[in-house]
Amino acid sequence: MDMILEYLKAFAVGGVLCLIGQLLIDLTKLTPARILVGYVVVGVILSAIGLYGPLAEWAGCGASVPLTGFGHLLAEGVRKAVGEDGALGILKGGIAAASSGIAAALFFGFVASLISKPKMKK
Repeated sequence: MDMILEYLKAFAVGGVLCLIGQLLIDLTKLTPARILVGYVVVGVILSAIGLYGPLAEWAGCGASVPLTGFGHLLAEGVRKAVGEDGALGILKGGIAAASSGIAAALFFGFVASLISKPKMKK
């Protein structure tokens, strides 16, 4: 029963984040790129003030998979690296924390481009 509750929490939180994004697309003139960047920035800000960590722990993948979770990952990487390396951690902490996810996205994007034969827009 606990597993079902975990799935429901993840679905609810992820669904609310997606709903907010869809409302921003439908009701504003914001471009999808600006919305994506906004989500990452909101994740960083919420992580910096200590709100996103408990949410991510409670909701699991429902909070860690969306772009706000990526912002949280960057902020936590910087926080950890600053503690270990001082000011140099500001520059390398976020990239080091997110490097495996970025590499996976590039690799699978490349594989998908080989399979789907993408075409340039005219």
